[in-house]
Amino acid sequence: MARRPLPRILTGSAPVARGRELARSAADGASDVLQPLITVSRGLRRLTAAGRGRWAATPKEQRGTLCFLVGGVVVGVALVPYGPLLALLALAAVAAWVGRAPEPEAGAETEPGPSEAETGRLQALYEALVPGFSFEDDPGLLYAHDGDWQEAFTEYAFDEDGRPARLCLKYPAYFPDGEADARARVEQLLHAKSGRGREYRFDWREETNQLVMTALGPLPADIAAQRFVVSPGETVLGFTDPESVQRTLPVRCGEEERDVPPVVWRTGRRSAEPHLLALSQPGAGGTTLLRSIALQALQDGDVVVIDGGGTGEFGSLAGRHGVLAVESGLAGALAALEWAAHETERRLVVANRAQQAGRPTPASTRRPLWIIADKLTALSHLAAVEGRGDPQRLLQVPLRHGRAAQVTVAVADQFETAELLGDPVRTHTKARVVLGPATAEEVRAVLGAPPSTTPLPHLPPGRGYARLGGGPVLRLQVPATPDPFDEAGCEAHRQAVLELLPKHSGLPAEGALPAHDELPAHDAEPADDAVRPVSFDKHTDAAPVTGD
Repeated sequence: MARRPLPRILTGSAPVARGRELARSAADGASDVLQPLITVSRGLRRLTAAGRGRWAATPKEQRGTLCFLVGGVVVGVALVPYGPLLALLALAAVAAWVGRAPEPEAGAETEPGPSEAETGRLQALYEALVPGFSFEDDPGLLYAHDGDWQEAFTEYAFDEDGRPARLCLKYPAYFPDGEADARARVEQLLHAKSGRGREYRFDWREETNQLVMTALGPLPADIAAQRFVVSPGETVLGFTDPESVQRTLPVRCGEEERDVPPVVWRTGRRSAEPHLLALSQPGAGGTTLLRSIALQALQDGDVVVIDGGGTGEFGSLAGRHGVLAVESGLAGALAALEWAAHETERRLVVANRAQQAGRPTPASTRRPLWIIADKLTALSHLAAVEGRGDPQRLLQVPLRHGRAAQVTVAVADQFETAELLGDPVRTHTKARVVLGPATAEEVRAVLGAPPSTTPLPHLPPGRGYARLGGGPVLRLQVPATPDPFDEAGCEAHRQAVLELLPKHSGLPAEGALPAHDELPAHDAEPADDAVRPVSFDKHTDAAPVTGD
């Protein structure tokens, strides 16, 4: 059977090439004609994505207001003559402007990769983690010698010195991330390999088997004492990291004003942590913290200061309005603390009688009373030598009933004498502060939880950690509150403290504790309201400070 010749159009390559060229020309022409429509469509798609992102970022409680505003704009456009047409033209113009840039090609390089030095650091970190994150019987090793760090490290960032500032890594599911010792070994290794001299925060995400390491910068140490914008019953202990708290305070730093995240301690009847204990190394800022608290307490309360160190650190408060006493001797401290115990019980009795009679509580029970005790264990040791009662026993009543009586106790001492602290102090001080260099074990013993970052061997004065009740452990920087009479301190900070001091009241500097009916702003009570003295016959043995 004879073969038929193929059609002529299929026998040559020239007609096929001409057909492809015609199709390509037609496509290019159509693209040129439809280019405005493509640009507007691209812009509308980008505007829609931006609107969805804005809606997702808007808090739920504000979405109703946003819908109301959008509805008002739509109604206003509909009522304006030619409003819909003008709005459509404006939308097309905006979409054309937004969509003028073409879409980036898939797989295009958006960010430059790590440099050769940064790649070497990442590879060194990866190799160092192999012994801790590898297992012989694992068929798919994520960490192996001469392996690829890109599979294990999902995110990374470096600082100006080329050291890792942030690192997000994956670890095998069989790693015991619930054991503190296993975590500590990995954290210590990353700390050593990433560069010492910085504080690192480690976030273990056990649900996804990921570890995020973040290098933290120093906290602001140049903020002086000042009037902080807080509510009544709130005291600013210091400042912390922005991601640790959900509020900021406006502060003055020289001539500059900025917002910083504070560590706010709430006191009073509704507080879960009505009393505070601060332990520090010598010269680490424990006295500075108490001085800052006293200056804030004097805004709307009375203060009794016990200076167990006897160095005159609180001499600037003596004789000021609202300062009932500044005692540094054993006899004066015992008298002041005994008066504070009687005053606490008097407030409880007066408030109870007023409630039973259906009357509001008197002003004498509502005005806050603060007991500031610095190095009280020194007086306890002196009292034991002289055979007198321990001053800490007199704090039992204010510590136990202070919340209901508007009495707050703030105690500061040193690690060297922490074992001399009595049970009442250790039991009722739920707000804790650690200042100065301290090991993780020392921080855990005081705060009841390990530090949130890697401790440093050298810290500026006033730096440490704080924990309020069962909350998280926060980094803390106490405001610069030096003794205004110490000429070795910063002149600007000393002047700031002098401006916060109340005026002189004209009372004697020491031993000026008034009687119950002579207290400033206190209401006179009937004679039968007198409170019997409290007996302190039961001695409490001292023990080391432990967590709550």
